Amino acid sequence: MNLLDQFRKITTIVLDVDGVLTDGTLWLMEDGQMVRRMNIKDGYALQLAVKKGYRVVIISGGQSEAVRERLQKLGIQEVYLKVENKAALLEEYRNRQQLQWEEILFMGDDIPDFSVMQLVGLPCAPADAAPEILQVAAYISQQKGGEGCVRDVLEKIMKLKGDWQIDTTVSSK
Repeated sequence: MNLLDQFRKITTIVLDVDGVLTDGTLWLMEDGQMVRRMNIKDGYALQLAVKKGYRVVIISGGQSEAVRERLQKLGIQEVYLKVENKAALLEEYRNRQQLQWEEILFMGDDIPDFSVMQLVGLPCAPADAAPEILQVAAYISQQKGGEGCVRDVLEKIMKLKGDWQIDTTVSSK
């Protein structure tokens, strides 16, 4: 099966946060708060994917209520933070939703994502992912984490299915 056929089968997009939705940088503020940066274009594509009926799931080892709040504002309800075993959580989610592995795209960037990437039908990585992750990725975005890699894969899926259209009711804010 070619790569485009793999993209056509995707109904569920599962993403890591740090290094995928962010550039992996943490700014440490004087008050102890840790601040991340997310890409507005990724946000637009995520909100459109949710609106078009795709399942979007976030699984992260990190814990930030600001991240949860941002993603929920985009319409993403399945946000799992502080996850120690991403593969087990995704297996449980897949069973609950009665999904086939080939329907699931996962984008990760570092070692904690390795086992998940070996399960899913379409393992993806940003351009700047760890070498071990790049080796198991079926698709490597030309974009880095936090710099549009999520939009890249979402746009591919939605264009192949005819769901990428101008929609003025979707906001990335």
